[in-house]
Amino acid sequence: MNARLALCLFLLCAWLAPAQAHKPSDSYVSLAVHGQQIEGQWDIALRDLDFAIGLDGNGDGALTWDEIRARHAAIAAYALQRLQVASDQGVCPLTVAEQLIDHHTDGAYSVLRFQASCPGAAPASLTIGYTLFADLDPQHKGLFKINSGGATQTAIFDPDSPRQTISLAAPDRLAQFGAYVKHGIWHIWIGYDHILFLLSLLLPAVLLKSPNDTDRLNPTAESRGRTLRVRPQTLHPGLNAAFIDVFKVVTAFTLAHSITLTLASLSLVSLPSRWVESAIAASVILAALNNLLPLFRGKRPVAAFVFGLIHGFGFASVLRDLGLPQGSLLASLLGFNVGVEIGQLAIVAAFLPVAWLLRKTWFYRQVLTVGSLAIALVAAVWLVERLADIKLISA
Repeated sequence: MNARLALCLFLLCAWLAPAQAHKPSDSYVSLAVHGQQIEGQWDIALRDLDFAIGLDGNGDGALTWDEIRARHAAIAAYALQRLQVASDQGVCPLTVAEQLIDHHTDGAYSVLRFQASCPGAAPASLTIGYTLFADLDPQHKGLFKINSGGATQTAIFDPDSPRQTISLAAPDRLAQFGAYVKHGIWHIWIGYDHILFLLSLLLPAVLLKSPNDTDRLNPTAESRGRTLRVRPQTLHPGLNAAFIDVFKVVTAFTLAHSITLTLASLSLVSLPSRWVESAIAASVILAALNNLLPLFRGKRPVAAFVFGLIHGFGFASVLRDLGLPQGSLLASLLGFNVGVEIGQLAIVAAFLPVAWLLRKTWFYRQVLTVGSLAIALVAAVWLVERLADIKLISA
């Protein structure tokens, strides 16, 4: 590998390295409204709290239960200053009843269980203000689930929409469907491993004569052992052929993850999240290496379907956190699936025309080889972390 290739690989790895978690910063708020009384639970990532207020007392890079317990008051004060709940009669003061630790797929979370009492009669709506980490992370999201009278509603808060009023009446079905579409789009865009898997499948699409010619895309070293080059006869004759190849791959991936997402969301099939996330990382490695070695032998749509079954269980994790409203379960599940598909198609629409225009250039050949190697390396880090079940909390 020459110096230029090595430099490109280093820069790509450095760019991709921050994406080591399954997703960026989110917190999860669940509210149960019983007349004037509100019971809530708020899950906040310990890594985010450590960055914001400092939890690691001895600075050794590992958090212990004693260190977290010593900062319980600080955690509660910091969080409650950034969450306000009010009814149409006035403010509903929040008080923390209990603090625990829980583990999500992306690490350890502080769990704040709180209560509130609203003035006057039972509220018809709640106005919620959410500004957690707004001054530290513009990408942070607060994912809300509100249950009232057996009806479940969801909302997403971020620095651009920190205040929302939510009616506690039975939700409009169309609005609820739209909310889950939004959740699906957001989930695919923050799922770095899903995005890298999709990009690994898309990278060779503009270089193949047909979907069955994957094994012809066999980069071989030049006689002097310099740069890996893609043989020019593998170039697509036109954008239509590339689109057909991408359509088959994306359709296979969509069908597969829709099947397992539905099964997991309906609690018909359940797999340990640790092994699901590890398998997803492994699928990214294999998809990236297939661009350098013909592992799938012209069967990329088949591979996309098989690996899509695994990714569907990963997509289901966000629905477990949000919850599916029992009154419109199938519509909400369909909305989430539609959102995931819209998110995927947006990535394809942005990637494919640019890739097709650059397909004959030296730059794109470097993107294919160096980019695939970088993706495989980053995914290998994920795989080790997930298999080893590395946790933020130490004994």
